Amino acid sequence: MVLYLRLFKESFSFAFNALRNNKLRTFLSLLGVTIGIFSIIAVLAAVDSLDKQIKSQLSSLDSNTMYVANISFGPTEVPRWTYETFDEISYNEYKYLKAGLNGAEHVAFQLFVRPENIRYESELISGVNTVVVSKEFTDIQVLEFEKGRFYNESESNAGKPVVVIGSKIAESLFGNLEPIGKKVRIYGQKFTVIGVVKKEGSGLFGDSNDVSMFLPANYVRNRYGDNNRNFKNIVIIKPKADVDISGLKAEVTQILRNKRGIKPDGINSFFINIISGLKDAIDGIIGTLNLVGWVISGFSLLVGGFGIANIMFVSVKERTNLIGIQKSLGAKNRFILFQFLFEAVILAIVGGVIGLLLVWVIAKIMNGVVEDFEFVLSFGNMFLGFVLSTFIGLISGVIPAISASKLDPVEAIRTGM
Repeated sequence: MVLYLRLFKESFSFAFNALRNNKLRTFLSLLGVTIGIFSIIAVLAAVDSLDKQIKSQLSSLDSNTMYVANISFGPTEVPRWTYETFDEISYNEYKYLKAGLNGAEHVAFQLFVRPENIRYESELISGVNTVVVSKEFTDIQVLEFEKGRFYNESESNAGKPVVVIGSKIAESLFGNLEPIGKKVRIYGQKFTVIGVVKKEGSGLFGDSNDVSMFLPANYVRNRYGDNNRNFKNIVIIKPKADVDISGLKAEVTQILRNKRGIKPDGINSFFINIISGLKDAIDGIIGTLNLVGWVISGFSLLVGGFGIANIMFVSVKERTNLIGIQKSLGAKNRFILFQFLFEAVILAIVGGVIGLLLVWVIAKIMNGVVEDFEFVLSFGNMFLGFVLSTFIGLISGVIPAISASKLDPVEAIRTGM
């Protein structure tokens, strides 16, 4: 055991000295591995960060939440020309579902509308994300309030001109003034501010609540009617905790088919989109991004490996005379093999560590510059980078090391001379 430890130590020492004495060549060899490891780990870290951010955005919703609309949120077998003829989900159908569903805990109505302007005295904010929903929306998607409250059921049903605004909207309009009770203008009409949503950061699915305003759905319905082509209607259903999701989906389907008078052999003229399905689709996208990242970055790492192998063959050629002398003095084949193998591994590991450091530095910079997005470099990815660099060093150095260990001492000395 002591003999092998000494062999490892001497081989490592020879390899380190060889790298130190050829600084430019060492640097060029490191560069290839550094770029390869940097590319792979940076891509993996970026995808992991994106995945974490998306999951965080969806965490406020129950994974079984259903969105009933005349459009599908994902791929569908229904031809486009067919679903484009489907009627919008109506407010009456929302009330029908709310009254008839046994497995639903909450049912909300939402109108997707275009961004609107909001004004307070001389301050104007254009293109504000406008969320038009019934009162039950806050029972399905949790909103935390910095000040005030959400509109109640009476205000929602009557379509009162009240508004809940995001933190950035409040800051831009009112500054240090108290926003609750202030009158703002939306749609050319006066609305009373009754709540300010707590700051949550940027959103990946459209605008975040910080730059949004919430209006009662019935106010917009009363003003513009139910058949406005610029609006998209959706019914949001939150199931009860112990309900069978497939059973609830079947219940929703049957109620809407009856309401719409769809014949038994007719296809559904609506779609039931479930958040869990969206999460599965996101996982699929993340997996694809990881695969693409591996493929693209793998080429960079492959080039780095070829660079190390090339340098090692040159190193063997240059030190042929020295190898012959070492073997004539009694050096074993394994000593020569380990000597060059260690050299390749050291090159790869140092290059990999530099690549990891670059990713870490860039992650720190991005976290300081980019608001509301955390770039995560996990221990798992760092360990993976270290293992990959070691593996590349072993693969790249094994053939040159074997060729060096098998040199005939006499021929090696003669070649060197």
